[in-house]
Parts: sequence; structure tokens; C-alpha cells
Amino acid sequence: MTKDELKNSILEIAKLSGEFKLRSGLTSNVYFDKYRFESQPKILKSIAEHLAPLVPPDTEVLAGLEMGGIPIATALSLETGLPVAFIRKEAKDYGTCKFAEGCEIKGKKLCIVEDVITTGGQVVISTKDLRSEGANIDNVLSVIFRGKTQPQGILDSNLTLTHLFDFSGLT
Repeated sequence: MTKDELKNSILEIAKLSGEFKLRSGLTSNVYFDKYRFESQPKILKSIAEHLAPLVPPDTEVLAGLEMGGIPIATALSLETGLPVAFIRKEAKDYGTCKFAEGCEIKGKKLCIVEDVITTGGQVVISTKDLRSEGANIDNVLSVIFRGKTQPQGILDSNLTLTHLFDFSGLT
């Protein structure tokens, strides 16, 4: 699937109109129901194929953020052969009591993977948590970036955000 075909597939299946409150607290009359495109194998595979060349070459682990980043990171792992860590918003209070599940992250170069980013709030929180566990993080990949400029929190966290599509290209 070409990038334009992928964009059209995402628009067809996931673009909703109405009034929607975003995680950032902002309100939008356009919403991308990411689970609609993440649940479609053909679209998910194409997303991974188009994101793979954007993964920084020194990446050792893909870090999929709960919940939407996990299917993207898993598909990207299959495409690139890189291991994946599943990053919870909060550490679980049972079993291993970890917020980063899967492969080891300490001392590893991680690339955070997310589906849709507006302000990058969860990316900033997760980056701080992961760095406190000894992970090295400089890069974030997303499928869709809803913002107009690089989010200040991302810049303040010394992260580089790369995305497949920006909001203006999908409206």
C-alpha cells in the first residue's frame, strides 16, 4: 500500500465528525478513532512498513505506550526485528509491579512508539519514568501528530518527534 493509499484507508475507517474531548483536554470536531485502524491487519501492516524506515538506526528496543502504541509497536517489531517493551501508564500493583513489561530496558536505547499525539503529555510522563529505570530515549514515533508545532513538553524532554501523518494532511 502506498502512503497515499494508507492515508485514505485511515481516513475512511477512522475519521469521525462530531464533538470530541481529547486526552489533552482540548475539544475537536474531528476525531481519529485509532482503534479502528489499529484493529485492521492490512492497515496495521502498512503503518509498520511506512514507519520502519523512520526508526532511528541506533534503536535497541521499541517502547509501545499503553494502549494505542502497543499494537503499533508490536507490528513495527515484526517489521524491523527489534524487541518491544509494553509501557503502562502506571506500574501494576501485583506480580512484577512493573510499568515496563517485556524485554529489558535498562541501559538500552529506546524509541517510544505512539499512535496519535497532540500535546505529548503521556510521552513526557512515560519518558521520565523510563529514564528513571535507566533507559536512554531521544526519539518518539507516531502515526498521527495532531499538533501544529512540536509540543513544548517533547522539546523540554530533549525528544525528537517523527510522525507518519500530520493532522493537516488528514483533514
